[in-house]
Amino acid sequence: MAEIVIKKVETKKDLVAFIDFHHDLYKGNPYDAPNLYMDDINTFSQDKNAAFEFCQAEYYLAYKDGKIVGRVAAIINRRANEKWKRKTVRFGWIDFIDDLEVSRALLNAVEEYGRRYGMTEMCGPLGFTDMDPEGMLTWGFDQLGTMATIYNYPYYPEHMEKLGGFEKDNDYVEYKLIVPKQIPEKYTKIAEMVSKRYNLHIKKFTRKDVYERGYGIEMFKVINETFKNLYGYSEMTDRQIMQYLDMWIPMVDYNLVVGIEDWNDNKRLVGIGITIPSLARAVQKCRKGRLLPFGWWHVLRALKFHKTKVVDLMLIGILPEYRAKGANALMFAELIPWYQKYGFEWGETNVEMETNENVQKQWEALSPIHHKSRRCYKKILTDK
Repeated sequence: MAEIVIKKVETKKDLVAFIDFHHDLYKGNPYDAPNLYMDDINTFSQDKNAAFEFCQAEYYLAYKDGKIVGRVAAIINRRANEKWKRKTVRFGWIDFIDDLEVSRALLNAVEEYGRRYGMTEMCGPLGFTDMDPEGMLTWGFDQLGTMATIYNYPYYPEHMEKLGGFEKDNDYVEYKLIVPKQIPEKYTKIAEMVSKRYNLHIKKFTRKDVYERGYGIEMFKVINETFKNLYGYSEMTDRQIMQYLDMWIPMVDYNLVVGIEDWNDNKRLVGIGITIPSLARAVQKCRKGRLLPFGWWHVLRALKFHKTKVVDLMLIGILPEYRAKGANALMFAELIPWYQKYGFEWGETNVEMETNENVQKQWEALSPIHHKSRRCYKKILTDK
């Protein structure tokens, strides 16, 4: 049997190979939505990713017979560990051929990295923060993925079960939401009521609002407050917020971005919905995630000309005290007409915790279809 060799990523050439392995492994797969190459470079580079202010990481490649057969990132998020009182090393961006010895060697490398720094458990798939893809797909392998989530072959979770020592740490679900022909009456009635009773109103944004009037920072502060108690979450720093503004906001159609303001509280932003046309099919046409020479055109067609039937609900956040007031109805009463105008047929919720019933209830008027499930695994690192 050929030996599995694990090599740490140390050079730019190694990093390119680390990124390209996913594209090679999933070449021609109709369901995988790969990342853009430039986004991966920014994520994995210490001088570009603001998460390295409180994270540390090493990346590994697995070789067999001189050929790359797997990859994984070992990450320690010190901020999350301190908040949740855990000593966790995360494994993320894990990909491997269907060879149990390859997956074992990759996860052993993460385990050894964690032990080196005093970690007592290993969890994943997780990224540096919640803004990165998380959760291994365990059901819904015949469904189109999104750029915000992980797609993996069915044999991945089978390996996790066979390796032993891994158990469920958290499960996620995803829903497909049907765009209705008419705005559900439930939304229109509640939207009118919350506007009158609570003085909540829709805020539409301009580029000047986002970059010059401070709304960009406020958007992500709402996300921080909304997500702060969710599994493994660590609040974004100001530098991270600016990074995500520069990464995502240039792509958005402002008709598909909605805020909610409380006019009883000096027009304070209390909710935000950032949605974009799905880029899944577009990035599949970009050679190994590159925009050049012709990938940019496919992305532009999706973003600007809405040449897709799917809208991705990238970030939906409403402050806890406003959820019970029906603020989500106000948001979707504004967004649905734009979805109809652009010809979207369904929306993707992306990941939400299976136990988060409050979030799942807000989709009831949109004929939700549970079409994907995923899991984060945990392994206790006992003394050797």
